[in-house]
Amino acid sequence: MTEIYDKVVSVRFAPVSKAYYFDANGYDLNVDDYVIVESVRGKQIGQVVRILTDYTNEGDSLKPVIRPASPKDLVAKELFNQKKDEAIAFARKRLTELNLKGVKILDAEFSFDGTRLQVNYSSDNDEKVDLKSLKYDLLRNFQTVNAVDLRQLGPRDVAKTIPGMGACGLSCRCCCRYLTEFSSISIKMAKEQGISLTPAEITGMCGRLRCCLVYENDYYVECRKRLPKKNKHVMTPQGEGKVVEVFPLRDAVLVDIPEVGRREYKREQIVLEETGNAPKVKNEPEDKPEPEINDEDILALVSGSEVAEQAEKPARTGKSERREKPERRERENNGEKGPRPERRERPARAPRQDRSARPGPVKTDSGSQE
Repeated sequence: MTEIYDKVVSVRFAPVSKAYYFDANGYDLNVDDYVIVESVRGKQIGQVVRILTDYTNEGDSLKPVIRPASPKDLVAKELFNQKKDEAIAFARKRLTELNLKGVKILDAEFSFDGTRLQVNYSSDNDEKVDLKSLKYDLLRNFQTVNAVDLRQLGPRDVAKTIPGMGACGLSCRCCCRYLTEFSSISIKMAKEQGISLTPAEITGMCGRLRCCLVYENDYYVECRKRLPKKNKHVMTPQGEGKVVEVFPLRDAVLVDIPEVGRREYKREQIVLEETGNAPKVKNEPEDKPEPEINDEDILALVSGSEVAEQAEKPARTGKSERREKPERRERENNGEKGPRPERRERPARAPRQDRSARPGPVKTDSGSQE
């Protein structure tokens, strides 16, 4: 469903978090204003970070802004934020009593009216942890809270909640400064940029691939499309050689030329040899038209090939002798039935001797058997 809104505001609920769009609902709002909106976690207070006019929305309808936040709302939000440390300390103490190892409480957040509490935690266990007891204890301890949400964070979100120096030397990591969403990152991006695949070189403080690998990946991919790949044969001003290294940012390649050595050339100085590595194919004669063959010729060819095969193969015994001969097959095709081959009679077998009549071992007086 496509709808057009006269005025839409982008609202953010935390300093470095994803922004969501809401219908301004006729209110005269400016950037940095605080508003009350209805989200999936109930009523929340957020800050306007962007204003859009004549916005076209595709999909579900946008929720409207309930009202601008009043000074009383801002004071109530600040008072509940002061209880955040109390909620974190209580949850950590309760986890110790429950002997839940590998679970860490990271942060807590109250709604602006204090009716909802969200606790963020991380777990080192692969299996799902049962925290129902912790949830009930939080409801009993905080009287104003009607609902408690326990949200498990992944390694990247955990690193985002803990500010610190990045692996590149910046005083604050990218995820803590401005990253609101995490892009999908693969090891192929590091290969495209020629980065060492050592874990210490490509992983961040969260133990996952660095988010900065995606920053310049599109430019590297575009540059590599204009350059030949490794092990391709190219023609240079000094002769034909093989590409041993590619430099996308310099728009150049390193070519190994026999009897000359390795030289670096720009893209304009080389010509790709498309058939340099292709195997040589001999010129084949043109196909001659095949002669027409009728049914009689086909039958003669089939019978002749079968006779030749039987002459080449050694004589077989057993089931192979039951195969039909070409003459009999031809008679059957013409509707004629020939005599059936006679069955061989098996030689009569000697009757079995009765076991009771067989002589058994005879025992002597000394106890031995003869």
